[in-house]
Amino acid sequence: MVFGGAGLVLATGFYLPFTLLAPLQSVEAHVVPYEAPAAVPAALDFPGYGSAGIGAIGYPGVLASAGSVDPQPIASITKIVTALVVLDVKPLAQNDAGPAITFGELDEQFYADQIAQGGSVKSVYAGQVISERDALTVMLLASANNYAQSLASWAFGSEEAYLVAARAWLDREGLTGTSVTEPSGILPSNTSTVPDLIELAKRVIADPVLSTIVATTTADVPDVGVVTNRNELLGIAGIDGIKTGTLDESGACLLFSADETVGSQTVTIVGVVLGGPDHDTINAAIQGLIAQATSGFREVQLTTAGEPFATYDTAWGDEAEAVAAEDLALAVWSPAPITVSMDAGEVRLAETGSSVGEVRFTVGDRELTVPLELDATIDDPGPWWRLTNPEKLF
Repeated sequence: MVFGGAGLVLATGFYLPFTLLAPLQSVEAHVVPYEAPAAVPAALDFPGYGSAGIGAIGYPGVLASAGSVDPQPIASITKIVTALVVLDVKPLAQNDAGPAITFGELDEQFYADQIAQGGSVKSVYAGQVISERDALTVMLLASANNYAQSLASWAFGSEEAYLVAARAWLDREGLTGTSVTEPSGILPSNTSTVPDLIELAKRVIADPVLSTIVATTTADVPDVGVVTNRNELLGIAGIDGIKTGTLDESGACLLFSADETVGSQTVTIVGVVLGGPDHDTINAAIQGLIAQATSGFREVQLTTAGEPFATYDTAWGDEAEAVAAEDLALAVWSPAPITVSMDAGEVRLAETGSSVGEVRFTVGDRELTVPLELDATIDDPGPWWRLTNPEKLF
């Protein structure tokens, strides 16, 4: 009786508190197998002349290219560099006209010099006043060489100072394959590479002022008149920019952008063709390239809200899944590989909807994450289970 009573006291004083208050062991996640979509080759029929490349906004680097990898003359595409460098020191808000520029004798001389070289021009006169935005519009739509010179000299004090600033800007932006020797593009010594031009196109699209200007078909500029965009592809096949170029040494060139539909998403494709025989020929080639590039994208449903990526099974019978907290669909460049990794932590007691980690998708050079959450509550097993399963507690 004495020993029995002592045992009962020990059970009551020690066993009950130990089992009823013992912390539960954490439960590991068991990963659910996930098969990422396989990469699919994309077929692009690049022109057999010059050099060309395709990229897209939000997709690093060049997606595909062909032709020479060396710097090529870019003609009036040079004006894109001029616009970006001028805006770097004289920035404009999206709907801002900007400061007034008063033209003088130097600007008249720019006009005369360009006429003598057979360059594209728009008229100016000493005393003419024009806003920065309007000057950019005339330069980019009408491809007016003299306006490129005027803008560069106005922003930096001289063409020479502009060239120093342009080199510094290009180096800072990592565009070391581009050389600018004057602001208009009339000299064949203005050269660039396909990767640099793809990056320049992305910067234009990212700039609300320039992206608006290059997508404009015509503009009525005070004291200048109606100027018409030389890009004859505007409005065709989703094309909304960017800049033409033509020289004997460069052939016909076009830096372009186009908004294309891929599944439920819009992809902005950018690209360039250099060294074409004429603009009609490269315009036809570019329309074909855009169609092929669009078909090279596919919309992939990476996750659907509620899709399980891991499971939790407790010793006391509660079960829950780590599920995607949201949908994730992505327009994927078909040749880009897709890999998936998951970080799901251990749990003890947790409510439905508790965050338990994330699933990471690597698509080409990009990484995207989706949170994981529990789809059910993991409760305490209760006193009876605790008292009858001490070996699972300790």
